[in-house]
Amino acid sequence: MRLSQYFLPVLKENPAEAQIVSHRLMLRAGMIKQSSAGIYSWLPLGYKVLRKVEEIVHQEQQRVGHIPMLMPTLQSADLWKESGRYDAYGPEMLRIRDRQDRDMLYGPTNEEMITDIFRSHVGSYKDLPLTLYHIQWKFRDEIRPRFGVMRGREFLMKDGYNFDLTKEDALHAYNRHLVSYLRTYERMGLQAIPMRADSGPIGGDDTHEFLVLADTGESEVFYDSEITDLTFGDREIDPSDHDACRAVLDEFTSRYARTDETHDPELFAKVPEERQRTARGIEVGQIFYFGTKYSDAMNAKVQGPDGKQVPVHMGSHGIGVSRLLGAIIEASHDDKGIIWPEGVTPFHAGIVNLKQGDDEADSACDALYKSLKALGLDPLYDDRKGGAGMKFATMDLIGLPWRITVGPRGLKNGVVELTSRRTGESEELPPEQAVEKLAKIYAGIA
Repeated sequence: MRLSQYFLPVLKENPAEAQIVSHRLMLRAGMIKQSSAGIYSWLPLGYKVLRKVEEIVHQEQQRVGHIPMLMPTLQSADLWKESGRYDAYGPEMLRIRDRQDRDMLYGPTNEEMITDIFRSHVGSYKDLPLTLYHIQWKFRDEIRPRFGVMRGREFLMKDGYNFDLTKEDALHAYNRHLVSYLRTYERMGLQAIPMRADSGPIGGDDTHEFLVLADTGESEVFYDSEITDLTFGDREIDPSDHDACRAVLDEFTSRYARTDETHDPELFAKVPEERQRTARGIEVGQIFYFGTKYSDAMNAKVQGPDGKQVPVHMGSHGIGVSRLLGAIIEASHDDKGIIWPEGVTPFHAGIVNLKQGDDEADSACDALYKSLKALGLDPLYDDRKGGAGMKFATMDLIGLPWRITVGPRGLKNGVVELTSRRTGESEELPPEQAVEKLAKIYAGIA
């Protein structure tokens, strides 16, 4: 993409309404525009990152055998009345009526709908286990929407639902989701710590939230500092191996880590004092096992091996896809702007032409642009007329991990400048070597 042809409405000043870094930088970088309280239009740059994040979630869900589908945003209230949650959910649910005077709602989650789909089509234990998921827009009418996409009313979420014959099988699905989520977050450059949490209106006794530590987090968290030394890395776990998935869960949840809702001061006091930490955290996902809560209420049963009808065991598992962009920025920025991890960057590199209109500089930038495109990379070429300061400020603000700077002086020596956004370090390389280095960097991104 050439910046002269792109829609990137960057702002020079900090918007007055933005209280936290991610909201401020997303507005300044031209990623989003508020439509109404807690509801945003996703402009091209923001939409591009949103789709990158969404694709990683899809890949990691399907890696462990979960099946994608798509359910509607509007749901019949009848299903929620059947489960008993319609009146219990609270004012966060947007309730509406259609022209036939039927009660409808804008879905905040999909346990009822997926249970109805399951009971309509699955009748035997032989069709289990089964995990279905989708990535869809949700709506929760927050009383005080704030912090941009971090606490909006409309948001994009991945929600998945497992159906299993036994509690043991359903808890394996829980563990498998934890494994999948750890890998998902690390691919986005995040350390998301699983913490014992409260189940809220979803229900169930077993639940963990995944939280990214950040000063602007909405939750107070208490944890053993040893947990921040853990990484999932590039290990390969067989998603059907109960013991292997359980071992990962034990590794990442055996140390104390809880939100303020489930904090136990007596247990926390048993952590060595030098490892006791309190901080703020941003929730980016949650997993639940709730047994037969919905299958009992909605008669979602299968014929077991003995021929008897039994309710299936279920769980649900969510990732806040749109919220993740805010979390990534909160965890990765400086005073100049965003610093995107390579796994989610909207463009792989920026090309800055220091002397637009100079035949040699223009030709070199065009050649770099074509070479990167030929290797499957997606560069953003700042071909606008204007000073170097303006172009560098734009690149720093939007946070592309790498910048190639091209100018007449360097070209006389046969080099361009390759700069890391994260470290600020630069090196002079022949253009073809700069391209080769970027290709190697991105070849190593999962």
